[in-house]
Amino acid sequence: MSTFVAEIVGTAMLLLLGNGVVANVLLKHTKGEGSGWLVIATAWGAAVFVAVATVAPISGAHINPAVTLGLAVAGSFPWADVPRYWTAQMIGAAVGATLVWLTYRQHYERTDDADAKLATFCTSPAVKSPLDNFFSETIGTFVLVLAVLKMSAPASGLGAMDALPVALVVLAIGLSLGGTTGYAINPARDLGPRIAHALLPIPSKRDADWSYAWIPILGPLTGAVLAAVVSATL
Repeated sequence: MSTFVAEIVGTAMLLLLGNGVVANVLLKHTKGEGSGWLVIATAWGAAVFVAVATVAPISGAHINPAVTLGLAVAGSFPWADVPRYWTAQMIGAAVGATLVWLTYRQHYERTDDADAKLATFCTSPAVKSPLDNFFSETIGTFVLVLAVLKMSAPASGLGAMDALPVALVVLAIGLSLGGTTGYAINPARDLGPRIAHALLPIPSKRDADWSYAWIPILGPLTGAVLAAVVSATL
């Protein structure tokens, strides 16, 4: 398997399990309906563990454009490979979100809440305030990428043994910082599924809230650059 395919697979797996738990909690007549934030945050951490453990030996398991950027700024990943990884991550995220829709298709049909349907694809703020929301995404991603830079192998990304530590970092971010914006902390994780939501024939869906979409893209990328700068001083 090539690194390009591995990043598609890893990111698709991340979104299948991560957005899958959101669908399980928010959509109507599922087994997990109403089970809450703790379930969502825990399953997202587990999703990171599964994705990283699966593809880390092949691609370094970036599965996140912010991680790829942070590694490149830190000098641990070649800049020439950044566009290829970002492309794979975007494809994988859209594929994973589409698989969630296929898995829960009957429950999307039974759910009237268009906002809940959108939330199973992408993030939105609890209180809409662009500067505050941007800061939340920046600081959350800063924590993630700084941790990754300090625990990853110097040459390319994460090794398979880093899966559990990274999963715990994502769990901690979700429980501690995720209440403001839903902690995208990953541009592909938000944009790929947002595009999928716009294109898929989801019944009674709303718009994809494109006016907010720049925040979970630029916030994480900014946090990644800051993390790389700080990491160089530690």
